[in-house]
Amino acid sequence: MALSDFLRADLGVYGVHLYREGHEPVTHRFRSDDRVNLYSVAKTFTAVAAGLAQAEGRLSLDDPLLDHLPELRPIAADGFERVTLRHLLDMTSGTSHRWFANERIEAADLLREIVAAPLVAAPGETFAYTGSGPYAVGRAIARATGSDLRAYLLPRLFAPLDLHNPAWHTCPLGYPFAESDLFLKTSELARFSQLLLQEGSWEGRRLIPAAYVRSMHAPNPHGYGLGVWLDRAGRYRAHGLYGQLAVIDPSQRAAVTVTAHTEKEEDLLDAIHTLILDRL
Repeated sequence: MALSDFLRADLGVYGVHLYREGHEPVTHRFRSDDRVNLYSVAKTFTAVAAGLAQAEGRLSLDDPLLDHLPELRPIAADGFERVTLRHLLDMTSGTSHRWFANERIEAADLLREIVAAPLVAAPGETFAYTGSGPYAVGRAIARATGSDLRAYLLPRLFAPLDLHNPAWHTCPLGYPFAESDLFLKTSELARFSQLLLQEGSWEGRRLIPAAYVRSMHAPNPHGYGLGVWLDRAGRYRAHGLYGQLAVIDPSQRAAVTVTAHTEKEEDLLDAIHTLILDRL
């Protein structure tokens, strides 16, 4: 069995799904397939939403954020006018703002706080991981499309993948957190993993431009693309806290999806590579 050694490891896994083109999917559950917080895997969905909005001509990833939210110019930090949506997605905005969805929002408007925070580096120069950027991109998508992030994705991504009415926690103003707190089952996330492997094609229908999916995991010095981490052997992954993982292997036409609760995320990721993908 393709998963036999992986299943014997004590990795805190809830469920695992292996998809490989030309083969029947292989799955195993350690508990019922309930919806769980995907944590930072939500960033990948936000990056896809930005790509869809770009394809529709609503925005460009190279637009400065403030072009979509000009009322924030008076409070913006020096240099922030050069921060683009791409910088915010690939964590190179240079902002000093650090926020993640497990932290209580005290500001009346989190976006104003993000925009006003001083820059510590020129946009595009340095990598610093934070949820602030994806949240800001979610707000730009809402402005550009007239729909919040979840509502925008419902007909374009969630419905075609049969991800029925997913929960996505929101800030006090009602905008999805964008960087975290999207809840899906392992089997549901596996469909998204397969969609990425297939470069945005699903059951004969083009959901995401193929060129955009490729751009998400293009090589770069920081090891992080548009909502995904670059991985070993040309693979890439969506990665959420406590072991929520979608590992895509384009060369082997395979994707491994895992939900879990573990403090040993590196051990879990290593097992996906060595006990599953390296043995295909």
